[in-house]
Amino acid sequence: MAGQGGLRRRSFLVGSGLGAAALLGGASPFMTMGAAWAAPAGELYQAALAKGIRYGSSAATWQVQPDPAYAALYARESGMLLTEDDLLWYRLKPTPDAPLDFTYGDQIVSFATGNAQPVLAAHLVWDEGLGEGWDPDALYNLGTQEARDLLFGTIEQEVAHYAGQVTAWVVANEVTDGRRKDANGFWTVEPWYQTIGPTYVEEAFTLAHQQDPNALLLINDFGFETGSDAAARRRSMLQAIDYLQSRNVPVHALGVQAHLNANGFARKFDTAAYRTFLSDVAARGLAIFITEMDVQDDGLQADIPSRDAAVADVYALYLSVALQEPAVKVVLNFGLSDRYTWLQEDFPRQDGAARRPLPFDENLQPKLAYTAILQAFQNAPARPPL
Repeated sequence: MAGQGGLRRRSFLVGSGLGAAALLGGASPFMTMGAAWAAPAGELYQAALAKGIRYGSSAATWQVQPDPAYAALYARESGMLLTEDDLLWYRLKPTPDAPLDFTYGDQIVSFATGNAQPVLAAHLVWDEGLGEGWDPDALYNLGTQEARDLLFGTIEQEVAHYAGQVTAWVVANEVTDGRRKDANGFWTVEPWYQTIGPTYVEEAFTLAHQQDPNALLLINDFGFETGSDAAARRRSMLQAIDYLQSRNVPVHALGVQAHLNANGFARKFDTAAYRTFLSDVAARGLAIFITEMDVQDDGLQADIPSRDAAVADVYALYLSVALQEPAVKVVLNFGLSDRYTWLQEDFPRQDGAARRPLPFDENLQPKLAYTAILQAFQNAPARPPL
């Protein structure tokens, strides 16, 4: 959920146990779903599934509940649901003193369950998503014990509440950095780092595993594809994974946000370096989830045909590289339709043209991006499913 150009902020609408290698070699967590539920029938889902890949998208109650047409599209096309907003703190804990409110989370998990969609729940550790009920610097102003009680108390209650109902958790989101980092790659400006200390990430993973021992646990971040610090960010993530594994921390998968920028993407994207990065992650025994894929269309002409073609080219190039890695088991768009894209809300185009970053347009019709994603799945090498 990070912006391009290194921006981290997003405005909003208001001990080891089960290791990765053992988990990937055992029974699939997706196979525990009830046989009576109908699987999604969409072409994207089916084409991905044929190659051992799980395709899906983020979703939120404010999108699917008042919009039955979009809910139907989502039920048909998405094979996994990333919780976009409903487990963020502006929903879960709207003020510092508020008890946890699982109302929205329960509703989106129920929606996914009804559609036979496993849930990737997000995010247990993040410095954003607080909403208007929090002072912007509230997390930085906490004492060490206050911060521990707040973060770990919330994680313990939340994971216990949804244990057995979700397939995977994004435990730590945007906790590494290419520049302001410690020796293990962790972002030192993060408020939890400054209040609790550098062990907050490993403690969060251990606590989540204790509360939900059968769930896959992810570390999730952005900026690995292009940008002046992309290479440094890739190195930082590998350092962080190495550190966590040296401490026997139960981290099972890397989440790659894949917020892509169409402006000059083909020129800026070092395909060999990226492919090596994914291979290095896989060599450490982790699965790879592409968690928040979309294409920001800055720098493109406003006319729809050429813009859609350029966005589709980015999807085609990126996925042709990423899907060569067999450890890439999950591909999620950050939203299915341009009707609901965070980019329009948070980073509108300067010329006022509506953003078009996703496979379906505002009228829920497939675009060239849809075709590019579909062909990428069809051309991808097969792999054992997660």
